[in-house]
Amino acid sequence: MESLVSASSRTQLLFSPAAVLFNQAATHSLRSSLSFNYTYSAEPKHKTVLCKMSASKEVKLWGGRFEESVTDAVEKFTESISYDKALYKHDIMGSKAHASMLAKQGLISDSDKNSILRGLDEIERQIEAGKFMWRTDREDVHMNIEAALTDIIGEPAKKLHTARSRNDQVLTDFRLWCRDAIDTIVRSIQRLQVALVKLALKNEGLIVPGYTHLQRAQPVLLQHLLLAYVEQLERDAGRLQDCRVRMNFCPLGACALAGTGLPIDRFMTAEALEFTAPMRNSIDAVSDRDFVLEFLSANSIIAIHLSRLGEEWVLWASEEFGFITPSDSVSTGSSIMPQKKNPDPMELVRGKSARVIGDLVTLLTLCKGLPLAYNRDLQEDKEPTFDSVKTIVGMLEVSAEFAQNITFNVERIKKALPAGYLDATTLADYLVNKQIPFRTSHDIVGKAVALCVSKECQLQDLSLDEMRSLNPVFDKDVYEYLGVENAIRKFSSFGSTGSACVTEQLHSWVAKLGIN
Repeated sequence: MESLVSASSRTQLLFSPAAVLFNQAATHSLRSSLSFNYTYSAEPKHKTVLCKMSASKEVKLWGGRFEESVTDAVEKFTESISYDKALYKHDIMGSKAHASMLAKQGLISDSDKNSILRGLDEIERQIEAGKFMWRTDREDVHMNIEAALTDIIGEPAKKLHTARSRNDQVLTDFRLWCRDAIDTIVRSIQRLQVALVKLALKNEGLIVPGYTHLQRAQPVLLQHLLLAYVEQLERDAGRLQDCRVRMNFCPLGACALAGTGLPIDRFMTAEALEFTAPMRNSIDAVSDRDFVLEFLSANSIIAIHLSRLGEEWVLWASEEFGFITPSDSVSTGSSIMPQKKNPDPMELVRGKSARVIGDLVTLLTLCKGLPLAYNRDLQEDKEPTFDSVKTIVGMLEVSAEFAQNITFNVERIKKALPAGYLDATTLADYLVNKQIPFRTSHDIVGKAVALCVSKECQLQDLSLDEMRSLNPVFDKDVYEYLGVENAIRKFSSFGSTGSACVTEQLHSWVAKLGIN
């Protein structure tokens, strides 16, 4: 069966480069880092012809019972070829598998099958060479390809749609496309993970303030903070892979909604297209959009994670923080203020998360009130999905690019560390180790902090006598708990920011991601 789909076999996703370029400076490196082609361009080499209605216009493939052509306004409003031509490769894959199954089942001859396969190969060559003429009067990718096939091979092409509807055909194409999209996004996630782990390796031992409520909380190792995003991304990849498992069932052969009385073999086509199995219920097969709702939901969670990373790095690049300096290659300037150097890529990552979330909301709203089975409303599922995918790929790629081009300002960070009494909780742990209940310890340390505020000093600057005035349990060993370096050394719980724990986490990610 592998040979049936070899000419169009599991290719990598194809998108417009414009979708992933967030600023001019990053353009070249982003293009070189993406692992797929750019055939599905917003400005395709092949033109989409806006056909005017006329008395001599081509009869629709479904036009047998109609006496009039649709109006120009209806033609323009209902066409989907302007965007669903992105499915051409998957449509050809599905048609090849379907034609081969029809031949095996004796529904078409081997000669007709071979003519269909050769014709589909020729159409694919024309599309990829930019010579194929997409026509709006042929409505969508399926009818454009089928009509072109009829032009090329004649009568045998009219047999291809045996035991198939556009309802199951488009869902087959769309599931194949989404399946490949998931694989592409997972690869992009891994590239960002690698960039973050490498950034962590370059900054061993660097302590930064950890924040809660955007207020100084406790000291953490920068490596620990960066690995938190790596963990989030790992869950993102896991959600996509789980989604792919549920998505990977084949609707082909469900026809319009009720299946067919013809002796087709749905298991054969499912196997040829590398699906797990055919979908069990034909009505569900043509009406289900759970797979894409779940997909866009997973993308939205990725977008939220990237937006949080973007927000943190935008803050840290500000003069108020000054923790990072992006290189010129991932920064932009101002048209009026000569001094400005802006972390625009990460601002746009933060901003574009709204698009990805909006794409999900669009699709949720689209599906909200639809009765079973297929409704034309569902034509509107493609554009939000295409936009979600190309936006999330762009966000991932530019985030990786940014991570590779920032420097942490060690001296600025060290100067910032004393403020905020980051070692206060570690001091409370000291008292707990002295058998004082935690709530009592909390109160004692709170009073110690209040004393420091009044004296304008740090906890480690208090004398032993001053500490003993708060509680006699304090001894000389208290100073082993004070200061951010000592505080970091005291963390020991699994998953904590202690040096040994973080080193173990880092080594684990280096091995998992295959980083040399």
